[in-house]
Amino acid sequence: MKRRTGRFPARPLVRTQGGAAILTAMLTVVLVATLATTVLWQQWRAVEVEAAERTRTQSAWVLSGALDWARLILREDARQGGADHLGEPWAVPLEQARLSTFLAADRSSTLETDATQEAFLAGRIVDLQSRLNVANLVLNGKVHEPSRVAFARLFDHLGLPASELEVMVDQLRRAHPGDPANPAAAASAADAAADPTAPLWPQDLAQLAWVGLSPPSIAVLRPFVTVLPMRTPVNLNTAPAEVIYACVEEFELADAHRLVTARSLKPLTSLADARQVAGERPRFDGARHAVKSDFFEVAGNLRLEQITVQVRSVVQREGLEVKTIWRKRDVAAAQAPLQ
Repeated sequence: MKRRTGRFPARPLVRTQGGAAILTAMLTVVLVATLATTVLWQQWRAVEVEAAERTRTQSAWVLSGALDWARLILREDARQGGADHLGEPWAVPLEQARLSTFLAADRSSTLETDATQEAFLAGRIVDLQSRLNVANLVLNGKVHEPSRVAFARLFDHLGLPASELEVMVDQLRRAHPGDPANPAAAASAADAAADPTAPLWPQDLAQLAWVGLSPPSIAVLRPFVTVLPMRTPVNLNTAPAEVIYACVEEFELADAHRLVTARSLKPLTSLADARQVAGERPRFDGARHAVKSDFFEVAGNLRLEQITVQVRSVVQREGLEVKTIWRKRDVAAAQAPLQ
């Protein structure tokens, strides 16, 4: 029997080359698909960023217009004169409403029609002199005792720790910037500047944490306390009963509620009206009590598509001029109610 000689056929080599070609083609497809997906994702991201920036810009313009409108209302209120009370137009809040309602008569608006259909605006003006002012606690570099007593009464009524109040008052005394026109205050300010451990003077309520208040205490105090750039009296026409009780030492809480009920029927036009309602027992001081206000907070909330922009501004009214003290803006993905 003869033995076969020769080589085997080259079929396995052909199959190997064919498998390599298929693998190369698959890798090429995957690479192309990956590159295409990356390009599409980058384009989508650029479109989303541009849309979000456009939405924020539109929101800022609308809320700036709302602030100007609020300042106009406060200026017209000053032009009419008289006391400031909760029955005036500035005190009526704007509940959430579709923005297209306000722009229906303005065909020249730069906002797109589809955008205005999904935009909702809300706002309000709050009298900041309806609250106890932290700036009242220090006068000429020293603790102002009547104001400290008012804060102590408020802390006691709200169940807040008196120890936090003591720390806050001491820290504010050390941080007080002083009055350059007053030699004693200027000397106190120089001493504070020489103390490297002295805290910074707070500019808003959240910064009271710098001077010893805990976040839970700040949250409880928020409706009753404010931080303003100068000393201010409490407006008895707009203050809640808790604040009136705190700043009138002779009052019980029931007396404060009685004053609130009386002013809702007839606003107080002077401190003499308050004495007539409360009787001769309480002492109303023109430096600590008033029926007019100069400081207000203007809060606006605009929900446009998936973004909510909330702007808070503190304004000061001097005669017919209403100027902005500071302004803050918050942007969120979900609707944030005005507080």
